[in-house]
Amino acid sequence: MQKYIAKRFQNARSGLSLDIEALRRYSDVIDLSIGDTDFTTDGRIIDAAFADAKAGYTHYGDPKGDPQLISAICAAWQEDFNQAVSPDEVLITTSSCMGMSQVLLALLNPGDEVIVFAPYFAVYKQQIELAGGKCVEVSTWAEDGFAPREEALRAALTPRTRAMILNTPCNPTGAAYDRNTLEMLAQIAQAHDLLIAADEIYTRYLYDGEFIPLRTLPGMRDRVITLNSFSKNFMMTGWRVGCIIAHPDLIRVFQHVNNGMTYTTPAISQRAALRALSLRDEIARHYIAQYRDRVYYTADRLAGIPWITLYRPRGTFYLFPGIEKTGLSDDAFCDLVLEETHLLVSPGSAFGRAGQGHFRVAATVPMDKLREAMDRLENLHICIQNA
Repeated sequence: MQKYIAKRFQNARSGLSLDIEALRRYSDVIDLSIGDTDFTTDGRIIDAAFADAKAGYTHYGDPKGDPQLISAICAAWQEDFNQAVSPDEVLITTSSCMGMSQVLLALLNPGDEVIVFAPYFAVYKQQIELAGGKCVEVSTWAEDGFAPREEALRAALTPRTRAMILNTPCNPTGAAYDRNTLEMLAQIAQAHDLLIAADEIYTRYLYDGEFIPLRTLPGMRDRVITLNSFSKNFMMTGWRVGCIIAHPDLIRVFQHVNNGMTYTTPAISQRAALRALSLRDEIARHYIAQYRDRVYYTADRLAGIPWITLYRPRGTFYLFPGIEKTGLSDDAFCDLVLEETHLLVSPGSAFGRAGQGHFRVAATVPMDKLREAMDRLENLHICIQNA
């Protein structure tokens, strides 16, 4: 059947996914591999969506998005970041992942290059290539706080460079770019007439410093395509609802692509998102504060393991320890961790070449499970020495 498959899919890798076989193999597995929030969506959000479903929000809606939700997004952006956003700059999407795919399909001609800062969210490469583009990795390093070096970025630019993808706070490293880094990226984008797709779905997960949306920098409003989601900020991964904020001319094209893929985001999910926005500060205080505590605790424990090196994350619920001292590849290390400790973690190479020699921990289990997981990992030192 291979001959019937499109060439762009014939060598496609599946990317990160839940290891169901490992979960079946061991009854005591602690899963630190998948970035799904472990909290159930706040009951008030669920109740509001249920009431709206009973009231008739079970049909197709406006393909651009529920007008009330779009208005609420504009108001929240103005309140949170002191920048006006008009409704014609907003498109509601079926998750930010779908939104990124729609953006790349709309922007890329065959062979166009998109710069990503590695380690990067594993799906970016797939999305770029499926849109006909070429993924160009610019490596970042723990000693720089995983911030891109200007000289490395400039060296990656070619006449085919079309755009950059920016993710801050970052999955998988937990890094967050400061104003100087953002201004450097903005200057290069303006000088080379590039667009930047800013994946900003962890806006509420910045524990050190102030979150600065890239589109709020001078000259960047019309050059930045902001992608956001309700998945992580509001513990709503299963609702699959996000949004794009961009210039109206771009939004119209993104909507055209959207119409051919999903037509409209589920009405019930959009009503849930509307309620979530009204609770955003309270949710951050109650839920996201717990992730901060988990990340800090896990960082302290990992930093005490002699064969691990660690950049202390500034945001998200991820940590990206280095394992160079073990002499193992990241794939071999993760296999060993699973076999010997029954912990599921993700190999760093899944996040680009710069991720080699690392593994990702998602602190998405309760604190008692994190304690047990770190206890198991600390006891791995004998296995590492004999590997």
